[in-house]
Amino acid sequence: MEEVAPSGVVTFLFTDIEGSTRRWEADPNTMRGALVAHDTLLNDAVLARGGYLFKHTGDGICAAFASPRSAVDAAVSAQRELKLPVRMGIATGEAERRGDDYFGAVLNRAARVMAAGHGGQILLDATSAGLLSGVDLLDLGLRQLRDIEKAVNIFQVRGDGLRSEFPPLKTLDSTPGNLRVSTTAFFGREAEIADVQTSLKAHRLVTLTGPGGVGKTRLALEVAQRSAFEYSDGVWVIELAPVGDPAAIAGAVAAALGVTQQPGMNLTDSVAAAQQGRSRLFVFDNCEHILDAAADVIEKILQRSSTVSILATSREGLRLADERIWPVPSLDIDSSATQLFAERASAVGAAITSADGLDAVAEICRRLDGIPLAIELAASRMQSMTVAELQARLHDRFRLLTGARRGLERHQTLRHAVQWSFDLLTAEEQSLLARISVFAGGFDLAGACAITGSGDELATLDLLAALVRKSLLIADRSSGQTRFSMLETIRQFADERLIDSGEAPSARAAHAHYFAAAEDAVLRLFNSPHQREAYEWLARELPNVRAAFRWAVDGDDLDTCATIAFYTALLGVCCDLYEPVMWAEELVSSAAARDHPRLVQLCAIAAQLYAVGRVDDAIGYAEMARDALDRGGYTDVPFGYEVIIGTAYHLRGEPDKTAAMVRDTITRTTGSTVLARAMLAMALTNCGAVSEAMTIVKDLPIEAETVENPQVKCLALNAYGWAHREADPKTAYEVTYRAMLVARASGNRFAESTISIGLSRLAVTHGDPLEAIDHLVLAIRNYQNSGSFLLVTGPLSMIAVLLARFESYEAAATIMGCGDMRSSRLVFPEVDSAVVHLREVLGDQTYESLTRRGAAMTTPVMVAYAFDQIERLRTALEQAQNPTPTDH
Repeated sequence: MEEVAPSGVVTFLFTDIEGSTRRWEADPNTMRGALVAHDTLLNDAVLARGGYLFKHTGDGICAAFASPRSAVDAAVSAQRELKLPVRMGIATGEAERRGDDYFGAVLNRAARVMAAGHGGQILLDATSAGLLSGVDLLDLGLRQLRDIEKAVNIFQVRGDGLRSEFPPLKTLDSTPGNLRVSTTAFFGREAEIADVQTSLKAHRLVTLTGPGGVGKTRLALEVAQRSAFEYSDGVWVIELAPVGDPAAIAGAVAAALGVTQQPGMNLTDSVAAAQQGRSRLFVFDNCEHILDAAADVIEKILQRSSTVSILATSREGLRLADERIWPVPSLDIDSSATQLFAERASAVGAAITSADGLDAVAEICRRLDGIPLAIELAASRMQSMTVAELQARLHDRFRLLTGARRGLERHQTLRHAVQWSFDLLTAEEQSLLARISVFAGGFDLAGACAITGSGDELATLDLLAALVRKSLLIADRSSGQTRFSMLETIRQFADERLIDSGEAPSARAAHAHYFAAAEDAVLRLFNSPHQREAYEWLARELPNVRAAFRWAVDGDDLDTCATIAFYTALLGVCCDLYEPVMWAEELVSSAAARDHPRLVQLCAIAAQLYAVGRVDDAIGYAEMARDALDRGGYTDVPFGYEVIIGTAYHLRGEPDKTAAMVRDTITRTTGSTVLARAMLAMALTNCGAVSEAMTIVKDLPIEAETVENPQVKCLALNAYGWAHREADPKTAYEVTYRAMLVARASGNRFAESTISIGLSRLAVTHGDPLEAIDHLVLAIRNYQNSGSFLLVTGPLSMIAVLLARFESYEAAATIMGCGDMRSSRLVFPEVDSAVVHLREVLGDQTYESLTRRGAAMTTPVMVAYAFDQIERLRTALEQAQNPTPTDH
């Protein structure tokens, strides 16, 4: 019988093997065979009754039926034959079908009804029962199920061949204790729940830690609900937030349990003694404000009873023996956090259904650090705001995220939640937290000492450790060196405290000076075999240097901001990061007006604006730098990097001016001229003075081996290959390939891209067009990712040449229209040859029409088009190299 997926009002059958984990561990081979038989039997039973099996859950199935009778018949048929203990739950209601899956509250109800049962038992909800006749049902009464607000009337199916006697249902109202039933759905954290449950089996005390609002209490209660049936004497929640007096903790526990003080014992000992022999799970919620007193009571209970387990929540650990501290993470942004927001928004009448709306919600959740409290408060604002309006106001989150949320006062606003943690700090801890809020993206111990002005590293480390312990800082040791960070919500609150204290200007100035002072150490790395570490430093500290630069600008501290702009841009260009180049340009006018010593450096950096398409501006700054050099009196650009100021002329098709500028530089240079000679040879080759270029580069490969700076080394090798590309293409390929490997190993993406373009041409000469394609794709991706849309025309022009060579004429002509190709035609003569050939094959009119089509494309569209053509060409070349055998 063919499966037909029902729609509208649907009856769902959910099944699960009871104790499957234990069975897998005890005898996996037997279980594997039994599971195959289980799956076959259930599949057959569902199909025979016209059901639609839409999901396997590992040890169970989810099936949909058009009627409750069909579902019950399938369940009874399967249950009579199954050898494994399978529990089954049936529920009926409206569901929405999306693809091969279903969505709706009824699915949650079916899952919860199933989970309440035991192996061999078939349970169903009242809706299903009301639609049945001729089926023997046992009314088990109203039962409270997890995540379902209203009690559900559950019925058990009885019949020949079915067991009739079972233990009590596993519902929230069937076990002793004071665990409250949650009235809202719980999203995500399935892995976290399983891990905490495992921890509770291995450790009798597990403490969930984390900042306010991260969801410690909700996770603890969810774990308690799911674990309730493992504790015959129940789950008992001890809410400590209202307990302000440490001496009153024992009284709170005694009141919850109904324990009275015994003769000759204090109340704490009486509570502890009453737990002997009991199988109980205690949830001690919110221990942080009376930490020591809570720890004393918990320790006494654990000492007197070996059968009690305790799950605590606190901003920091209790520091007791065998305590397992379990930090609660924020919600996953793309799934659980977004689902939570959407569900809470829907509850106030603001359903979010569009893809754009969900993307905006994900961004809101990301900016709120995935903190559940913040997300719930934000979602409550959807009653009177759109998603876009909410997103635009998150910069003032502490005023925005307030609500009439019932419960603890500190959870009624985001500010109260963070303030609660802040107030529990010592004065020294509060001061440190406020000052380190100037860091963006993290910091280390040295940075913290610099901002606080402390010369005592150990004392500062102790304070940092306390803030980590109290869940206000995060310590990441994965890199081998501890790096600290804080959630943005915590950072903004701490920044407010810093401003209120009046210390913000001094802390921000200290931060800017600290990152300006890093110049020497970072440039030493840059000029060494460890250059990659300098790039990694910039990637790690970019948010900090960005903030430091802006604070220095705001404070009119030209020395500091010029230092930061120069050395970060020197590194940044090598990583395809051009933001610091803009910083340098921003400072040129002020530096010129004040005749600042770093004027040449700033102009040399601004001359790299060619990379973002501003060639004329770049040339203007290059000439400004040259004029300043002529006047003298300015700080030199280290490592011979003043030669970069002539690069923009090359992109305008004027390599002769580049050559003249570099020659002038060489006459002024007293140190190594390896880089300058390399760039001169490139320019001369492009001018057609190949013999002179070959003379200049004659010894560069040998000299390159003595250079410590990998960028200088790879550019020197590349220049040698460039000059010899026509006279000795084999040697040119080998040396250029070495250059590319040096660039790649050092992390210099800009050099790797530049060298790869030349290497692609040599690969074609070498007879390997597929390798050429790989090199060009790498360069295109790097340039596109960096936003360097002018430079991307270089590798695109070579793609067009390849396409023309392999007769993809229309695609080649379209790509030829992608932009300014003056430099490409200068560097690669075959571009002009390809244009001539395309005009001959297509005709001038068709060629012009196709290039106009290419010119109308944006760069991203052109790149996507080129990649599509590249894949077609790659496929054709691979098939030509490896033809499919044919039968004869």
